[in-house]
Amino acid sequence: MARINVSGYGDALHNALFNPIQALYTDDAYLPLGASLGLRQFYEFGLYQHCGYVDEKQGTCSNYTIDNQFRPFDALTADMLANYSILTRAVIVDIPFVDSDYLGPLSQSAYRTLLTGFIASIIAVVLGLWKRNFTFFASTVLSIAGSINLLVGASIWTVMINKSASVNNLIVGQEGNPSPVGIEVTAGNALYLTWAAFACLAISNVPYMISCCTLR
Repeated sequence: MARINVSGYGDALHNALFNPIQALYTDDAYLPLGASLGLRQFYEFGLYQHCGYVDEKQGTCSNYTIDNQFRPFDALTADMLANYSILTRAVIVDIPFVDSDYLGPLSQSAYRTLLTGFIASIIAVVLGLWKRNFTFFASTVLSIAGSINLLVGASIWTVMINKSASVNNLIVGQEGNPSPVGIEVTAGNALYLTWAAFACLAISNVPYMISCCTLR
């Protein structure tokens, strides 16, 4: 659903502190996440887990968790050594990206609405196989309900990503030597697929309604 590129964060700290930045990242793609063993270059966050990659392909993922929360700042700092974690909490402040108490519960709400929309759409498909007024009517209602839930879930994720992207424009360092923070938040492919799923299900409401009224 969301992708975070932190490959430039080390350079940003170096420019801001004028000190060598060592052991911030790890080159071992298979070290567990959340154990202060080193930051990865790229992170991807989904509905059930998040993954960290040392390059575009090699990486590892967290445990598979139902109702997983989107807490990007916590995930990044959990991979850093203690000194970098403390420094990061001092550097990145007062933006939505660090507000895990806001993003976490909001992502849970998004997950539940998306799951409801998915279940409703599956049931609508199954009921639509029987040529009865009642089943067509039920399919119509469930299709509309599924569309609404997918719309709400996709909208929540879009808002969360846009708010988290406030870190993209963050400047660190002294006034005479400003530098971008080197962290970039973007939407992942799954978010676009979710919007596409909403569009397809919303369009399907029309034939469901026609079938309900005409039994065709």
